[in-house]
Amino acid sequence: MQYENRMNNSSLINDDLAPIPQEKRKWGTWNYAALWISMSLCIPTYMLASSLIGGGMNWWQAILTIFLGNTIVLIPMILNGHAGAKYGIPFPVFARASFGTKGANIPAMLRAIVACGWFGIQTWIGGAAIYNIVRAWNPGMPEIDHSSLFPQAIPMICFFVFLLLNMFIVYLGVESIRKLLVFKAIFLPIAALALSFWAISAANGLGPILERPSKLQGSSFWNYFFPALTGMVGFWATLSLNIPDFTRYAKSQKAQMRGQAIGLPPFMTLFAFIGVVVTSATAILYGNTIWDPVELAGRFDNKLMITFAMLAVAISTLATNIAANIISPANDFSNLAPGKISFRTGGYITGVIGVVIFPWKLIADPTGYIFTWLIAYSSLLGPVGGIMIVDYYFIRKQKLIVEDLYKHNGEYSFGNGFNKFAIIALLCGILPNVPGFLLQIKLISSTAFPEWINHLYHYAWFVGFFVSGFIYWSLMQKFKVQSYELKVAPETQNS
Repeated sequence: MQYENRMNNSSLINDDLAPIPQEKRKWGTWNYAALWISMSLCIPTYMLASSLIGGGMNWWQAILTIFLGNTIVLIPMILNGHAGAKYGIPFPVFARASFGTKGANIPAMLRAIVACGWFGIQTWIGGAAIYNIVRAWNPGMPEIDHSSLFPQAIPMICFFVFLLLNMFIVYLGVESIRKLLVFKAIFLPIAALALSFWAISAANGLGPILERPSKLQGSSFWNYFFPALTGMVGFWATLSLNIPDFTRYAKSQKAQMRGQAIGLPPFMTLFAFIGVVVTSATAILYGNTIWDPVELAGRFDNKLMITFAMLAVAISTLATNIAANIISPANDFSNLAPGKISFRTGGYITGVIGVVIFPWKLIADPTGYIFTWLIAYSSLLGPVGGIMIVDYYFIRKQKLIVEDLYKHNGEYSFGNGFNKFAIIALLCGILPNVPGFLLQIKLISSTAFPEWINHLYHYAWFVGFFVSGFIYWSLMQKFKVQSYELKVAPETQNS
């Protein structure tokens, strides 16, 4: 690029943040489809569907909710992915157009903290798998206690052992995870199908499983459905923001759009269906729904079967954790102070935050998983998505001055590197959801705010997305945007 040398002199660029040249963009439709198929096949996806069954839905209500949620989140996924495919830029750089060259750290940190939370959840799942291996050979040991603030000592030790294993992989570098990712891609689909066949056989066919009625009727169904739908959208809310990190390698816009459409809603729904079948079967077999696959596998009688299943869960979880929940936040933390925080240090920070969020409490029951974790962070990321999409499509008309994204005194410097309008819009989008969140975690009484305000939290991602997007658009009408037709370098306009 003609401006490459000028950008290289800026402190806002390094090898990871620089635009990808067109000749190096080699991802096609099936690369993106494969990416989403791989990311969909994870334990939290199974637990997502299982949690809906545990909450009282029947099989088709749960599947429909998941399909709708993933179809909805596909829209901002494709819209935000456009800039990555067109200009070859990653998420933190794309965020500079709306939040400013320094202000972009705000959405980057919001995304990073959520990724830390997912890291903690996945690490707890891996630690629980290790504990169940120990327990299989020592039947007298109790099940994990989720009712207390902290579980028993041995499960916590297993959790920290698995945490240290993750940190060791960070120390070795991400290249060491490649073989584990291959193992996951081969084994997890086979294990998921085997588990579904076991459930169908043990429950005497699909009939008894699919005939189980919904526990939710009338208003109780709708009161559960809309928060659940918000939770489904929130599940991929992080990726709907940083999808440019992947689409920057796209051969074309069609490749990223078709690939995501093929890979995300269908395969999330398919794998979720397995979770629905197995969880529904547990209600028939054990008299209560077991929505945690680790807990379910721990109930098998064969010690070798339990050991094999739990070891596979631990290895698959380790691979997913490093790829999905370490690389992104580690780079985000490093971006705060490139000279002081290395990727390795950023990974260690991720590990610490992943512990202090108490992940064992987040997934202790379906209510906590959906209403506290998924909806809460969607209330933070929805507003960011609304601002970025409005800025790119309605303010910038899909035209960015790539060179200025890497300059402290360019088009996107705003006031000292911060776009105050984006920050105001972000806060306005978060604010309506705060009362409902405080009520959910029982810090206020149900009468502290009017009921309709409390209920806004059930639609947190949607409320934040549209409120922040509209306020940002209104405020930016007062901010004169220069003519991009004259300033955009021709070589950046790849579509």
